Amino acid sequence: MEETKTETTGEERKLPEKPIEKMTAPELRELAKGFGVEGTHAMKKEELIPIIKEAYGIKDEGLDKKSAKSGGKTVTVRAVKERIAKLKKDKAAALEAGDRKKRDILRRRINRDKKRSRRAVHA
Repeated sequence: MEETKTETTGEERKLPEKPIEKMTAPELRELAKGFGVEGTHAMKKEELIPIIKEAYGIKDEGLDKKSAKSGGKTVTVRAVKERIAKLKKDKAAALEAGDRKKRDILRRRINRDKKRSRRAVHA
């Protein structure tokens, strides 16, 4: 576990065991209170993460607006939509062949990719 010194007080703070992005809002609020941040009870997780990262001196890699994190790699909206189009063609072929199981699998993949593309647009 790494230790960081805060610039204002000079005291050492330990990074949390859990990644900051995986922490719940109440956990993040407790961390922010430790840094003396006021009004944490009204803040959402998306507002707390940058404050805590700044306090620890963690640089945010900053994804562009049209991309989303997916399995450790960045995926663009265009790539996700192209994959959805391919999956729709495969689904139509499975439907013609009468393969319900494959059709259902492809339907779930399409829905998951649609959610992924929506998340990327709103990121």
